[in-house]
Amino acid sequence: MLASLNKNLQKWMPILTPLSLVVGALFDNIGNSFLFLVPWLFAFMTFSSSLSMNFKDVKSFTKYHTIILFTIAFLHILMPVWAYFVATAIFHDHLLTIGFIISMAVPTGITSFIWVSICRGNLPLCLSIILIDTLLSPLIMPTLLHIVVGESISIDTSSLIINLLWMIVLPSITGVLLNELTKGKIEITLSKKLAPFSKLCIFSIVMINSSAISPYLKNFTWELVGIVLVVFFLAASGYTFALIIGHILWKDKRHVITLVFTGGMRNIAVGVVVASTYFPAKVAMPVVFGMLFQQVLASLFSKVIERYQTNFETISA
Repeated sequence: MLASLNKNLQKWMPILTPLSLVVGALFDNIGNSFLFLVPWLFAFMTFSSSLSMNFKDVKSFTKYHTIILFTIAFLHILMPVWAYFVATAIFHDHLLTIGFIISMAVPTGITSFIWVSICRGNLPLCLSIILIDTLLSPLIMPTLLHIVVGESISIDTSSLIINLLWMIVLPSITGVLLNELTKGKIEITLSKKLAPFSKLCIFSIVMINSSAISPYLKNFTWELVGIVLVVFFLAASGYTFALIIGHILWKDKRHVITLVFTGGMRNIAVGVVVASTYFPAKVAMPVVFGMLFQQVLASLFSKVIERYQTNFETISA
């Protein structure tokens, strides 16, 4: 039953995610009442996803250190810089610029593992990138935000670091330790059972946090349309840049596939929490909208990857 529920939730994510945003915006009073639950929901999601990881993923760093370091630089330097230039050129709004940067600076998406598996990428490399990038996020994100925000907005950096440790690092380490202690059995006995509840947490986080930006969503403006379009453009460009750069630097198609999905997908939920907790509501707009396109773009680029693999095999032959 739970497996069937998880499969259906996965299938309908491209529809359920925007639906959650609309429901949250319409019932914003209710959503605001549950804001305190968001860090707990996110911690649960991280714990559930980490049950499939182990410390061997960290050890893989010695084997794939070049690709891992490049992917982390791609996620936290190249794409945020790209987002900064695009946002400032189009909107000239510092709050929106911060929002776009946050949407591109968050850690890689844990669900990238699913798409790397579907497209037959390098799974050990993918898990290494996810775990290492996740563990580094409490250092990388506050540093990057401090550089971007400067003195224009006061941000409690120490509180942000503690929140990231609580939402990401501690649940990740707990999940990995349990996987190690049970020699992988917990992934079968518990991880798969928690998977549908983890997806329900995603919808809940979108629903609750969209209440914070409901005034902007209820008042239609062309700026709102522009934000959605730019969010889509930046998200799609992440996949595209990863594919082009990966093909140029690494001839191993499995490495390229892994870079495409770990470089393209984002753990947007943590960005939503950070944006809505530490910044004015407008900052959260680009971040929340980023959740609308995650699964759609991943599905689209899985088809692109299929064509890429076919062409790669033809050239190799």
